[in-house]
Amino acid sequence: MSTNPPTRSRLIMAASDLFRRKGFHGVGMAEILDLAQAPKGSLYHHFPNGKSDLALAAADYASAGLVGIINDSFNEAETFRDGLTTLSYKLAKFFDLSGHWDTCPVSGILFEGPDNDDFRDHAGALMTQWEDALIAHGIALGGPDADVARDARTYVLLLQGAWVMARAHRDSDVIRQITNHLPLASP
Repeated sequence: MSTNPPTRSRLIMAASDLFRRKGFHGVGMAEILDLAQAPKGSLYHHFPNGKSDLALAAADYASAGLVGIINDSFNEAETFRDGLTTLSYKLAKFFDLSGHWDTCPVSGILFEGPDNDDFRDHAGALMTQWEDALIAHGIALGGPDADVARDARTYVLLLQGAWVMARAHRDSDVIRQITNHLPLASP
């Protein structure tokens, strides 16, 4: 019995990794097929519009991973700040273990990809999912809806800026310090 993921999953994981490291335009389809160990015909079988469809699926995959990290960060949190602090530390560790990512996995795919409304709209929807996950945890911990929504949006804004600064300085400490810059009126 094979332990390899199905071809579609291998293509998505390979594309996500390569787009994150090299950007959308820096990756050729042959490179994705090679990393995924997939036959050439499988790409268009699973992704009829080719690289664009694959990029959207790769962004979804990367975003689902981030939502999982968000949820894990709040498992034992007693306050919203505790959960956000844990999240910051997990993301900083992820940054370090990944060899100082060149970009946020989602923005590296969707903002550095083709300049089209579908990619921009998809990026906006995924970032809204991140905010919604944070908001749900903040409300579950007793925070007022408006404060939690503001803090969740501010966290995502700061995360994007911190990621850029961490890349520039090759130092993840700025990611760990995100909660130091939040007003966090909510618990």
